[in-house]
Amino acid sequence: MGLLDRFIKKKKSEVKAEPRPKKVEKTEKELATERGEPWVSILSMEVDYNNIQNGAFELDWNDKFVANLVRAGYQMDPKDTDSDIVDRWFTAVCRNVVLETYEQYKAMDPERDRLVRTRNIGDGFSEVS
Repeated sequence: MGLLDRFIKKKKSEVKAEPRPKKVEKTEKELATERGEPWVSILSMEVDYNNIQNGAFELDWNDKFVANLVRAGYQMDPKDTDSDIVDRWFTAVCRNVVLETYEQYKAMDPERDRLVRTRNIGDGFSEVS
């Protein structure tokens, strides 16, 4: 090994590698926004354990999602904020969940099946429902 080779090896060992900058991963919201897609997510949910019926959701969304809600009729006033519009939509979603659950409950109500109604329709005939 020549003098030049020793010098090059020594210099290589003295050179400290610079740390590479960490690659910052984009969030789902950022990716959807870049693709021009609507995006909404529940960030957190809080429950009042002293009154279990009370709670709150924290939502996040992008502008495309709000624009779709506006086109769907969720903006009632030109002064509505994005939060007003998203809250109106979320309330409608929750209402639909409750109504669907209620309809399923009523459809499976055992008392409904036990009730037999009879109505005399004349000439010795009865209608049973």
